[in-house]
Amino acid sequence: MIKRSMKQLAEMVSATNDISPFAEVMIDGVTIDSRKIAAGNLFIPFKGENADGHKYVEEAIGKGAAAALWQKNVPNPPADLPILVVDDCLIALQELARKYRKELPVKVVGITGSNGKTTTKDMTAGLLSIQYKVQKTEGNYNNHIGLPLTVLGLSEDTEIAVLEMGMSGRGEIEFLTKLACPDAVVITNIGESHLLDLGSREGIAEAKLEILEGLQNGGLAVLNGDEPLLMNRIQQYEGNVRVQTFGRNETNDMYPREITQMEQGNRFKINCSDVVFELPVLGTHNILNALASMEIAQYFSIPFEKINAGLAGIKLTNMRMELVEGRRGEKIINDAYNASPTSMMAAIELVANIQGYERKILVLGDMLELGPQEEQYHLQIGEGLDADKIDYLFTFGTLGKDIAKGAGKVLGEQRVFAYTNKDELIQKLEQYVDEATLVLVKASRGMKLEEIVMALQNK
Repeated sequence: MIKRSMKQLAEMVSATNDISPFAEVMIDGVTIDSRKIAAGNLFIPFKGENADGHKYVEEAIGKGAAAALWQKNVPNPPADLPILVVDDCLIALQELARKYRKELPVKVVGITGSNGKTTTKDMTAGLLSIQYKVQKTEGNYNNHIGLPLTVLGLSEDTEIAVLEMGMSGRGEIEFLTKLACPDAVVITNIGESHLLDLGSREGIAEAKLEILEGLQNGGLAVLNGDEPLLMNRIQQYEGNVRVQTFGRNETNDMYPREITQMEQGNRFKINCSDVVFELPVLGTHNILNALASMEIAQYFSIPFEKINAGLAGIKLTNMRMELVEGRRGEKIINDAYNASPTSMMAAIELVANIQGYERKILVLGDMLELGPQEEQYHLQIGEGLDADKIDYLFTFGTLGKDIAKGAGKVLGEQRVFAYTNKDELIQKLEQYVDEATLVLVKASRGMKLEEIVMALQNK
């Protein structure tokens, strides 16, 4: 993590006050949460509509922070403490991260996409860790605050940083990529997330392709070659970029062959190697995420034999295709972290094709931020179910009722249960599960369907 003197920091953030009495004070790391102060931290307070972090500056320093920023439009900065007065604390945080990034010899991989970016980030970091010292974005630190904090958390001897880049609107990815200056980037796919803000899949594609704006000259762009919206636009891109593609189609630089679905993951081969790869992650769509990660690993000179060994140890962020067991012996696929029509259909396809269970149950909730057509998207999910492969559907939420409405046409109303009360759903669901049951739980993050998983586990 960043370790600099107050004198150095004052130059990096363009501090406007006299810090000479504290010039040699050293800071060690950065935090924006006064409750999580570690000795030597630089505390960065934010002033919002409902809260003002400046109220906690003295407390933070009392807890061990070495220094703090102070926004100049906030009155009464403490004169006797190591304070750096700046025009805007958020901009200062971002500028500090930008300059620290430029001082580091680290290589950076930037990852974005409508679905699968966190899984791809985890896989990429896991594969690169075979040969390099790697750090990655933790949790959901992928926005205009989280990414700068991640950069400032990089050790000076980190060789590769794998940074996830999220967005809700135009310009956000461009800002993040120009701060991170990646050597290689990945766009996992173009889905329906953020339709509410961007209006169309075309708009989403253009926003995701902003990641190229910060790519180092001649850097690598790994793109989902099955997506025409990406391929049409990359052909018109005028920058100096090396493009590699992955996907299901044989027109891609890397595509899977001989896929075998196992209880805990997948076995597969690829077109450019004779190695049989084993991926301990459920879902054939996650093979595509793995392919993107494998192309990045190859770019950094990791051979396929080592990649296969690395796949075996992949650890994904919780609630992403996580297979757990309920207290009645039922198997539960906890995919409750997020959802869009694309990822929802992929998860349902997985459950439909898994063998060895007498009963398969879907527990699906609202998919958020889909814009004016949200009801139609939910209806189509229900209408697309296979009555021969799915036994029961439980839905939660207002939009979940539209999934149930569509499913009633194919499953029959006696096999479909719609709820807006989570406790009532759980009570009914528990009557249908036993050791021969497979349950999928999936919805947008705001629906908190992990509570249903925990109830089935009795946690």
